[in-house]
Amino acid sequence: MQIAAHHMSFPIKDLERSRKFYQEILGLTEIPRPDFGVPGLWLQAGAGQVHLIQVEENWDVGTPPETLNPAGRHAAFAVKDYTEALVHLKKAGLEVLETSKEKGQMWVKDPDGHIIEFICPA
Repeated sequence: MQIAAHHMSFPIKDLERSRKFYQEILGLTEIPRPDFGVPGLWLQAGAGQVHLIQVEENWDVGTPPETLNPAGRHAAFAVKDYTEALVHLKKAGLEVLETSKEKGQMWVKDPDGHIIEFICPA
């Protein structure tokens, strides 16, 4: 069996707040999404996709870690230039947990607390 990653999905509380993060800060592009009866947004992220689903307060979708913890469940995006990505994320006002250019990893939280890793593969 051959498999490849297709998409990652995040439950969100505020569609416009998440749109700003994923489109304006991360630069992902909106793609068509079927009407599932709940608000959401699909975004292209390289060969994969990010699916955002606006959830009701009473839906049990788990809880992201309270701290910016790289061992917690997270999604990772490859970046070409570690320093450029670091400067961009900090300029956007995000708290960044960084390693070093040599290690090539950094983490932020999206508006709903989901941990997002950026990695510059060696």
